[in-house]
Amino acid sequence: MINIQGKLPRDISVACSGGADSMAVLDFLRRKHTVSAIFCHHGTETSNDALKVVEGYCGEHDIPLNVHYITNTKKPKEKSQEEYWRDFRYGVFTGEHQNETVVTAHHVGDCVETWIWSSMHGCGKIIPYRRENVIRPFRLTKKKYFYRWCQLHLVPYIEDKSNSDTKYTRNYIRHVMMPHVLQVNPGIEKTILKKILREDVQ
Repeated sequence: MINIQGKLPRDISVACSGGADSMAVLDFLRRKHTVSAIFCHHGTETSNDALKVVEGYCGEHDIPLNVHYITNTKKPKEKSQEEYWRDFRYGVFTGEHQNETVVTAHHVGDCVETWIWSSMHGCGKIIPYRRENVIRPFRLTKKKYFYRWCQLHLVPYIEDKSNSDTKYTRNYIRHVMMPHVLQVNPGIEKTILKKILREDVQ
């Protein structure tokens, strides 16, 4: 079941990567809201493939699509690749689209992974509901429901090959650490859900 936190405005811009999460959110929201899509191109072959999926879907449903290309594909030495791409995306969301409500598809699984990641650096953090004009209203939703939505409504999406590469910290947590975390605490998602529900989402 897809759950929404907070009251959403009529006009929404959806951060869309072409993956199942964001494609499900785009399809879910377009049914009751006026939506546009934002695609951030990382300068990779995977981004080329993902853009085709997003362009095809937006063209079919007359959804305005804004595409932004990273200007320098070579990251600074002091940043990880993940951090560099994330900074690029949020620079777009809070820069060129600062006057819009930008919705991302972060789900409870993302919140669990972020809490584990940040806990190992001394302070467990939950992905916040809001960052400037960017909101994350789907933090109560499990990832499997996004896949289910895409299957039921024939929504196209792409599986990013890099998501299985454990050289990226997020993937290492997801594929290597999470099975052990679940062995220690099978109810970790419920624990994080309680933390999310205690937050003010205004």
